[in-house]
This record gives sequence, C-alpha cells and structure tokens, in this order.
Amino acid sequence: MMIERNLRRTVLPNGLIVLTERMEHLRSVAMGVWIKSGSRAEEAEINGISHFVEHMVFKGTRSRSAQHIAREMDSIGGNLDAFTGKEMICFNVKSLADHVPIALDVLSDLVLNPVFASSDIERERGVILEEIKIDEDNPDILVHELFTQNFWKDHPLGKPILGTTATVARLDQQRLLDYHFGRFHAGNMVFSAAGNLHHDEFVQAITDKFAGLHPGQPLTELPAPLSGARILLKNKKSLEQVQICLGVPSPPVADESRFATLILNTVLGGGMSSRLFQTIREERGMAYSVYSDMTPYRDTGAFCVYAGTSAGKALECIDLIMAEFAKLKQEPLSAEELTRAKDQLKGNILMGLESSNSRMANLARQEIYFGHFFSSDEIIARVEAVQAEQVQRMGQQLFDPERIAVTLLGRLDGIKLNRTKLVC
Repeated sequence: MMIERNLRRTVLPNGLIVLTERMEHLRSVAMGVWIKSGSRAEEAEINGISHFVEHMVFKGTRSRSAQHIAREMDSIGGNLDAFTGKEMICFNVKSLADHVPIALDVLSDLVLNPVFASSDIERERGVILEEIKIDEDNPDILVHELFTQNFWKDHPLGKPILGTTATVARLDQQRLLDYHFGRFHAGNMVFSAAGNLHHDEFVQAITDKFAGLHPGQPLTELPAPLSGARILLKNKKSLEQVQICLGVPSPPVADESRFATLILNTVLGGGMSSRLFQTIREERGMAYSVYSDMTPYRDTGAFCVYAGTSAGKALECIDLIMAEFAKLKQEPLSAEELTRAKDQLKGNILMGLESSNSRMANLARQEIYFGHFFSSDEIIARVEAVQAEQVQRMGQQLFDPERIAVTLLGRLDGIKLNRTKLVC
C-alpha cells in the first residue's frame, strides 16, 4: 500500500497499473508509459529491437505523421522523450497542467497506434547505425560495453541495448509489429504521472485511452546470468588513453543489502571526496576521470570501477584500486567517513527527487522492482541505519579476487595483465 497521501494507485480491469503523485505547487505534469521489458528480453538474432521500436513510434501513428507529432508538442511547449534500458522501455512527456489532455493524447497515440511504415524503418535504421558508431567512437562508453559483454557473455543482459550492425540490419516491419503486439500490452505496462493533477480524473482519462488494450500474458525471461571473471585486453591505437573498467557481481536491485552497497560505492568512488578520486587523481594526478558505480537489475548486478589513464600508468592504477578494495575489506569505516558518506547519499537522493520527471520515474521503478512505495523518509531512515560493519562485510563479499573481471581498451603498448595483479 502507498502510505503518502499524495500517492495513489489504481489497476484498470485489463491489468494496466496507473500511479500518480499530486504536487500542487507545480504548474506542470510529467507522465510516462513504462513497458516492463527491455533488451534483456530479446532473442539474440533480434538484439536491438526494443530500442528500434522505441525510435519507430515517433515516426508516425494511424492519425499523426512524425512532423504532426513534433509540431503538436512544440505548440504546447511540451517535452516528449523516450529511452530503452535492459529491463524497461519508457515513453514520457512533460507539459503544463492545462495542456495535459493534448500531451496525453499524443503520448497514448504513440504507444498504442504506431504504423511502422517500411520507408520510415529504412530511414531510422540508418539513424540507429550512426548511433551505434557514436558509442563505438566514445571510449568511456565502449569500454563499459565491452566489459558488460564479457561479464555476462552469451546472455541477453550482456548484449548492447542498441543491438549490433548485423542485428539492426535484419529488423523488418513484421518483426517490429510482432514485438509491439507481444510487449505493449496492459499486463506488461505501468502508467505513472507526477505534478499538478487529480488522480480520479487522470485515471478516467487513461481509461478512455487504454481500456481497449489487451491484457496480454506475463513474459518469461531467461534466468539470471552467470558472471564471468574474464580479463580482456583490447588494443585500439587511435586512443590516447587506456580505459580501465574493472568489476564484480553485486546484489540485485531489491536486495536488503542495497543501502550498505550504496554507502560502499559512495566511499570508494562516488564523488570528489571518495577514496579513488583522492588517491588516483588528487594525490597522484594519474587520471582525470575515476569513479565507481553500481548497475543493479532484478536478479543480479555489477559493481564497477572506471579510470582513464596513460598506458605507462595503467597497471599502477589497477594496483591502487586493489589496495582500496583491500582496505575496505580489512578496516571498518571511521565514524566521520560513514557520516560524511550518509550525508552525501541523502543529499543526492533528495535532490534527485525534486522534479516531477524524477518523481514520475521513481513511482514507476518502485512499482516494477518492489511492488511497494518507499517514502523519502523511509529511504533516509534506511541509509541512516547502515553500520560500518555492514559496509565492511559488503566489501568482503564483493571484492573476491577470483570474481574480478577487467577490460582494458586503448593503446596498450604491450601491457600484460593476469590474475596475480588482482589480489585484494
């Protein structure tokens, strides 16, 4: 049950979940349609189809051309957008409260009635192939992509969201239509909204648009992938730096230990006062960019460290990362460092929930992953409750030398790396 007065949840007869948060002080409303499956629910030969469909719905519906959609949104000053992830696709719009009927009409039309015209498919295929090239030209993105593909090898979770040149080339109209019918149904969808709105009126407006949508069947997805502790050295002479991505398996998104893991991440590489930033950048000047981050999914996760440095300093950089892993395993955090990490994390969480867009997204994600809404106060209390011993235990659990995977990308100049360098 949702416990905050401004939060409401209604399930339509066809299974569509509608969530709202009333924010009376705003003049706008953010709305999102969330499809509860992304690229990890794709078969290997159609890798990238979720992202392709996300692009294609903007190209025209049964009653609107792409130009009509763009003009209609611009005429109300609205912002229409979408993204594809590994476990969800989201189509969202933000508009003034007075323009919600128009914004909702456009958003629902896109999601329910795309036409996938063959000529548009060919044009958009070219756009997506260029998008793939952009990622291949960005070393920071590319090293993470190579790491992920090796970490969850031969599992859809390890495949790129955009697909590959080969898989995107074979996506045709029938495949897109079949995918849309099989995924875009009420039982696989959440509609969330936040801003200056009234729940009952909003639910009626959603019902008018979505009542005819078929309920559909829950998707059967592959079981959680097994991670591999592979070492990949990829030479790319055009790069000036060596990109390092180093990671270990971590708990899934709803795991009870997630708050201890968040504190650990904050201390290790979550900002300018973090240990990695201070050691590698501030004290030694070895990298401009160095950080750690968590990528949790419904049944698994990855905890990664990234750094970009010169070929001559890459191995020393890895030694320093291992030393920080070892320190987190051997010594509990001081009271001062624990408090500082908690305050930083609380600030990030609360400031991250200040816009209607972020509130709308938060509603949907909590529904999809938890089936429960955690208030800000509840989340802050969970952060406050984390003890130094829990963070140390999480470090001991995560940083197992036998489970560390590494990808190096760049002008490697004969760099050799084996597991003896990964002792921590």
